[in-house]
Amino acid sequence: MSRSIHDQTLALAGLFQATNLVQQIAHNGQCSDASLETCIRSLFATNPDTTLDVFGGELSDIREGLVTLSSVLSQQSKQQDVEVLRYALNLIHLESKLNRQTDMLDVIASRIDQARHTASHFGYTHTNLISNLASIYADTISTFRLRIQVTGNPSILQRDENAAKIRALLLAGIRSAVLWRQCGGRRWQLIFARKKVIRHARELAEQANRSLYH
Repeated sequence: MSRSIHDQTLALAGLFQATNLVQQIAHNGQCSDASLETCIRSLFATNPDTTLDVFGGELSDIREGLVTLSSVLSQQSKQQDVEVLRYALNLIHLESKLNRQTDMLDVIASRIDQARHTASHFGYTHTNLISNLASIYADTISTFRLRIQVTGNPSILQRDENAAKIRALLLAGIRSAVLWRQCGGRRWQLIFARKKVIRHARELAEQANRSLYH
């Protein structure tokens, strides 16, 4: 197993975990707090030793993303799979635009750094931090012409706390898309190396399952 496929699969799992949670919140108004915390925490992992360290260092932290990645890439039979994939591909596209906007990258980095105090004081899933991160997304990435249209239950989407969680998760998804590119990930690989990614994501998800039950 090449290191690059391993690291790319972990980064994609982070992306698909974030977009899967966006889909869940948009339709149901709730998601796993543990999975949410992993995504939000990744925004503050600026000097990780390994790719997995971005997500907390344990495969179990990113298990939901690994399972989502393997199922969505292997079949888009359910409407939710189609939505999750659309969000993920849009975020990869947005990240490639963001990568050319060094001023905007600097703004995002400094504002995330300012939010560290809130994160350490209140924790990663506190409404203060989530709304802070949501405003970073709204002020920066939301200004691109391509905007992600989140579909779901209108009454759920209109609630401020749900809208904030979705924006914060989209920002975390961008973080994973950056990581994927840094690990050598390219859009064409999602077509030509798809089977390798699916196979490795399944292997890692099984390892995560074993670690949960031992």
